[in-house]
Amino acid sequence: MTTKIKPQQNKTFKKDVTEGLSSFPKRLSSKYFYDKKGDKLFQDIMAMPSYYLTGCEFEIISKNTFAIGELFRDRENGLDLIELGAGDGKKTKLLLKYMAENNFNFIYKPIDISENAVELLSKNLAYEMPTLNVDAEVGEYFEVLERLKGFNKRKKVIMVLGSNIGNLPHPKAIEFLTKLKEAMLPDDLLFMGFDQKKNPQTILDAYNDETGITEAFNKNVLTRINRELGGNFEVDNFKHWEVYDPETGTAKSFLVATKAMEVTIEELQLTVNFDQWETIHTEISQKYDDNIVIWLAKEAGLKIETSFTDEKGYYKNYAFRKI
Repeated sequence: MTTKIKPQQNKTFKKDVTEGLSSFPKRLSSKYFYDKKGDKLFQDIMAMPSYYLTGCEFEIISKNTFAIGELFRDRENGLDLIELGAGDGKKTKLLLKYMAENNFNFIYKPIDISENAVELLSKNLAYEMPTLNVDAEVGEYFEVLERLKGFNKRKKVIMVLGSNIGNLPHPKAIEFLTKLKEAMLPDDLLFMGFDQKKNPQTILDAYNDETGITEAFNKNVLTRINRELGGNFEVDNFKHWEVYDPETGTAKSFLVATKAMEVTIEELQLTVNFDQWETIHTEISQKYDDNIVIWLAKEAGLKIETSFTDEKGYYKNYAFRKI
């Protein structure tokens, strides 16, 4: 097992925070929720009964392990299994175990923006599946996409689980899918999770738990700015707020300033003024149906090969090929 851990670039964080807090309306990217504390909070979110996404996708993969595994298999040359946003790998381990036990010739390449997540996953896999060939890397999706083109000696399967695509508005999602398609050869597969449209209350409950875990997760971006960039946010003066528009299928998360305040961020030499009830937009979580997914895929030059869903029809994993 090899692990290439690339230290996270503080430069990008600085640039994104400067731009986001200087714009109107203010915004911060959800990718900065994740550090050691943020990873733990997200584990807690995934364990909440109201956060149905993880359980639904786990059900899909556990009930269809054989079908998904055999869809991935290449008996002649083997394959590279590349996972973007690998996290703790809980769902992926079901497939890895099946592949390892059924004579698949493959390398597993987990990639995640969180250095902590990559280290933990690598250690866990070394302990749980010591014979597995793992080549882990810390990085952002768009950084990694260019390098994926170099994986062209045999079949590759690119996995994006957890409806990570949902963090992108449709134009950005098309751009992302197009870049994935450009890295793919005709025999390659893209296996991706899409959270489906459903009862709006179910969606709101998933992102707005009463225990405040999701609020702490969103506020972790402010905690990181304080710790890493010398900010003086009074985190308790912000309230987490979630909205869902069933027409567009867009859930949005905000941090709302409960009082007027001035915040300074030393490392950025930046002063940010907040009016009372002013917002920072932190995240979108897009919801889909088959028609939207077909449209996104077509715009990106992809076609759906097959799909798998859970018992309630809350969530779907689609396999795509290049058109």
